[in-house]
Amino acid sequence: MIVLSVGSLKGGVGKTTVTLGLASAALARGVPTLVVDLDPQADATTGLDVAARRDSTVADVLANPRRGELAKAIAPSGWAGDQPGVLDVMLGSEASTDHDYATRPRAMRSLATALAKVPWYDLVLVDCPPSLGGLTRTGLVASDRALVVSEPAIFSVAAADRALRAIDALRQSDAPDLMPLGILVNRFRERSPEHRYRLEEMTSLFGPLVLRPPLPDRSAVQQSQGATTPVHRWHGHGGSELAAAFDLHLDRVLRAGTTRRRTR
Repeated sequence: MIVLSVGSLKGGVGKTTVTLGLASAALARGVPTLVVDLDPQADATTGLDVAARRDSTVADVLANPRRGELAKAIAPSGWAGDQPGVLDVMLGSEASTDHDYATRPRAMRSLATALAKVPWYDLVLVDCPPSLGGLTRTGLVASDRALVVSEPAIFSVAAADRALRAIDALRQSDAPDLMPLGILVNRFRERSPEHRYRLEEMTSLFGPLVLRPPLPDRSAVQQSQGATTPVHRWHGHGGSELAAAFDLHLDRVLRAGTTRRRTR
């Protein structure tokens, strides 16, 4: 199992969109996947079309990371036809805000403790809040890799730099095994001189950490999300282009998992 945190230190750049796109690629490939919705807005839970009701959410798991609590907080995504274990969601909740101020080591490791009890997933995607509070730190401590989502804009470049610095700081303290997967640029328009400039700026600053290809700005994203449908099932050129990009990035995530196992 490889655990990937998806986050940003700037809101509105599409980190949940990236989480959903990777989940769509994993589902299309048959990779057993769990999405952990750490964002109190719970957009990933909504986007993954979770119809089943549960007595618990991720907030309860963070407070009590035991197997029984996990079972009550995980539900199948409607994308998978309600088949448990194919694509599941640890349900998000506004109540998780209570854990955003966690600083004690035991609290910071609560998600890692919980995930150790569900080894049947090959991939765990953690959708983090757009900040560096206790929730994001808890997600990062539980993760093997961290994916920073950015946009081709000046403020997003600065936020990506802060995120990489935060990841490095956690590696020196609470998460020694954590590594950055890279920076994924979202909503990229090839015809925009500003977007091309910012992409090259990030490449000059961060080198190979800037992942290619960037995700193109396509209406298929909003359309598929509005229909609570995986982008891999959304017809049309935009959907196919996005699906192909997410397939490439999923390949990178899974290769990182293989590399991690070989080095242990």
